[in-house]
Amino acid sequence: MLAALHPRYLRLLVDWAALQPSPSRPAALNAPVDGCARGVPPCGSYPGVEGELAAIASARRAARSSGAPPPEVVVDILGAPAWAALPPHGCEAAGTASAARALLPGALGAYRALIAGLLSLAGREGVPLAWLAPWNEPNDPRFLSPQRASCEAAGAPLAAGAYAELARAASAQLRASGSGAQLLLGELGGYDKGSPHRLGIGQFVDGLPEDVLCLSHDWSVHAYAAYGRAPAAGADPVGELEHALDARGGCAAGARIWVTEAGAGAPRPGRPRRGAPGEEAAGCGALAGQLQAWSRDPRVAAVMQYSFREDPAYPVGLLDAGLGHVYMTYRLWSAWASGSPEPARACLPAP
Repeated sequence: MLAALHPRYLRLLVDWAALQPSPSRPAALNAPVDGCARGVPPCGSYPGVEGELAAIASARRAARSSGAPPPEVVVDILGAPAWAALPPHGCEAAGTASAARALLPGALGAYRALIAGLLSLAGREGVPLAWLAPWNEPNDPRFLSPQRASCEAAGAPLAAGAYAELARAASAQLRASGSGAQLLLGELGGYDKGSPHRLGIGQFVDGLPEDVLCLSHDWSVHAYAAYGRAPAAGADPVGELEHALDARGGCAAGARIWVTEAGAGAPRPGRPRRGAPGEEAAGCGALAGQLQAWSRDPRVAAVMQYSFREDPAYPVGLLDAGLGHVYMTYRLWSAWASGSPEPARACLPAP
């Protein structure tokens, strides 16, 4: 069912904290994974990132044999190992995990080594890593903390500076590798407004140094389909990012935009699905509207569904976690993949 969608991109999330708990050993890129959906069966163990790359290699071969373009890989790194993370400082929420903290300056070498290891493994598996995002949702304290020096909405932003160091290190490692992989900046959570603990898209872009803006002409953002009485805040993350980049000017002006996480579930994305009548159709319709709008925007280069199998922590998948139910949004993506002239019709009840 996944292959039938003919995906042009496959997004590979790399949890550094889980792969390298000790600085004395390199990241365990073949550490076994249980294959469950956060504990939900069915499960099928595989050798971690190495197994994922082997599966992607198989998918690329199958695509070529059918005459379809082989999917490209977009790597997205997250999670600081405890030994690589800064101690608590700034405006940090109680209970913040070390994996969410910014890196110690001395850990950037290990970060570059992780990227080198990923590129080397991918080369052995025959899978070019076309794109690499330095860090996931760096404007969200759940992934990069602290966001501000003080717990005030106008507190000095710290996250943009921490991200800048990651972006510079990633760019340098990609250049040194000669692999041809390109940097994908951003991976921003779709927040149009900031808070004491979080940076809005515009605030984050405003805080980046000029040289970082010139590391790539491709930026990514996460934008999910809300509907019903869901709050309208952050309703257009794509437009917000375009505006923020154009306002900075220079290298940032006119940058291409990737929506690397999209999908529909509950009226407020990320909340548990209620299973109410009409919920699937309403979510599908909201996503269909987003896809139609993005298809008309010449700056939007790609849109990626998160995820195929339901992630119980953020339920917007195309199949449920148990793989027993196919959501209506699968039909929507299938219609887009097949070039249907009216893909939104997929959101109507099946005859």
